[in-house]
Amino acid sequence: AIRTVLACIRKADHKYNLIQHGDKIVVGVSGGKDSILLLYALYLYQKFSHTDYQIQPVMMDLGFDGFNPTLIEEFCKKLGLNLIISDNKDVYKILKIQQKDLPHLPCSICSRMKKAAINKIAKEIGFNKVAFAHHADDAIETFFMNEIYGGRLASFSPKMHLERADIVFIRPLCLLKEKDIIKCVKEENLPVLPSHCPADKNTSREEMKLFLKSIYKKYPYAEENFLNMLSNYEKQDTWGEQIYYQIDQNGLTLKPVITPLDTVNMLDIRYKVFIVGQNVPYDEEVIMEEEKDARAYLICLNQKPIGTIRYRFVDKDIKLERFAILNEYQNKGYGRKAFKYFIEMLAHEFNPIKMYFNAQYHLKDFYASFGFVPVGESFMEAGIKHIRMEKDF
Repeated sequence: AIRTVLACIRKADHKYNLIQHGDKIVVGVSGGKDSILLLYALYLYQKFSHTDYQIQPVMMDLGFDGFNPTLIEEFCKKLGLNLIISDNKDVYKILKIQQKDLPHLPCSICSRMKKAAINKIAKEIGFNKVAFAHHADDAIETFFMNEIYGGRLASFSPKMHLERADIVFIRPLCLLKEKDIIKCVKEENLPVLPSHCPADKNTSREEMKLFLKSIYKKYPYAEENFLNMLSNYEKQDTWGEQIYYQIDQNGLTLKPVITPLDTVNMLDIRYKVFIVGQNVPYDEEVIMEEEKDARAYLICLNQKPIGTIRYRFVDKDIKLERFAILNEYQNKGYGRKAFKYFIEMLAHEFNPIKMYFNAQYHLKDFYASFGFVPVGESFMEAGIKHIRMEKDF
């Protein structure tokens, strides 16, 4: 069984570039079967992966009754590792407050707090990565839960860079099935602690686990196919790429920037309008940084991109940005129609909401015709006079 485990870690490492020379990896250890196997497997993987990395086990005391890390401490010492035990007893107190009328402690809040706490430890000891023991079954369950409860096609990522914390999350067991974990833990006689979480076996995830088992019983090949679909980008075919919101009946539409080609078209328009048209220095790093956390759209005429606009949330308000129409399509009413449709679409989705943006001063009357009002004094931006415009919806 350990060969199966290590083979899955090697495959995930090579496929998703999880571990590199010089990495210092905090391994989150709860004491359960998944995390104790992750620690043991990463310890063994060091010996034949030809990758020079360090691991540091960290266990968090969340304040649940019965917490006793002694067995895990002893196991870590056998591996030549010292277990860090972090005092996070306030987590349970906060979860009890947040539970309110819920049938059990809120799992999502607990997950976020645990990640924040382990990130903090990693930064304090100078480690650059954190490894969690989420496995293939977890990934599939998360996918279906996001479909049912969130209306979206998504699961967790094998690797994720958290920019604010400047920490990389990795999940080396993401291709390993739970049945192989159970088998390996038994064969290797690994120490496993009972769960002390009051919500254990009483969550939506547990329901999803039972639901999927019923599917696998009837369709045994489904489990492998579900796992393959998470990486099967060549066969991905959903409706998102087909969205062209109809602005009018003459071919004017609004398309979310989804595909790489959409991004190229958006950046090309921005380059022609803002960089060339306004003689602003081109800085690729600045441009790509601007795109983070923004939701961009292409303005299209008969599916040909002729303009772009985007928005982002700043606190609880919406900031509109980078509204531009190619020169040859200006003064034809396309920009007015697109802007009107765009703000009405956002107002309908997020009402009540405040929208604002920094408008070029000579266009303030144009935006005033949509009900936006100037706020404060004018200012210079990129050598052009601007003023803030805002409106409550």
